[in-house]
Amino acid sequence: MLDSANYTPRLKAVYRDTIRAALKEEFGYKNDMQIPRLDKIVLNIGCGAEAVRDSKKAKSAQADLTLIAGQKAMTTTAKKSIAGFRVREEMPLGAKVTLRGDRMYEFLDRLITIAMPRIRDFRGISGKSFDGRGNYAMGLKEHLVFPEIDFDKIDENWGMDIVIATTAQTDAEAKSLLKAFNMPFNS
Repeated sequence: MLDSANYTPRLKAVYRDTIRAALKEEFGYKNDMQIPRLDKIVLNIGCGAEAVRDSKKAKSAQADLTLIAGQKAMTTTAKKSIAGFRVREEMPLGAKVTLRGDRMYEFLDRLITIAMPRIRDFRGISGKSFDGRGNYAMGLKEHLVFPEIDFDKIDENWGMDIVIATTAQTDAEAKSLLKAFNMPFNS
């Protein structure tokens, strides 16, 4: 039986034991607080026109995202009405969830070791999707790559946005941090 009081996620232990020392040596940090670390991971599913036609689609996306994240996802709503898109204010359009702490490390571990290898024709992810401040954004074309999603029970195949926020000051620091976690960059 897994003792939850003493449990530490695998990637969190790897970060604490090896990655921090490697980054400190690579970039020559004088203070341990300068060493980049993961801050949060934000997952987002936008249903778009599907949610406009059927409001149950947003609930379905929320349920799927809750399964993937292991934490309840919140429904995202329209901020204002746009008649051309038939969108009304406060209409549910998707779902999002912010992961921090142990759940964040667990999700990153599942993303890198289980989900990414299941992507069809996977050749790595772009190393150019950093925002200039040490955060990385990527998208998945289908959320079915996660083992939590049962292929037979889904009604729609959703795309998904994943944003990994770090405390790194530059893109080079953030890329080194994510490479140390074995993120499969292709460039």
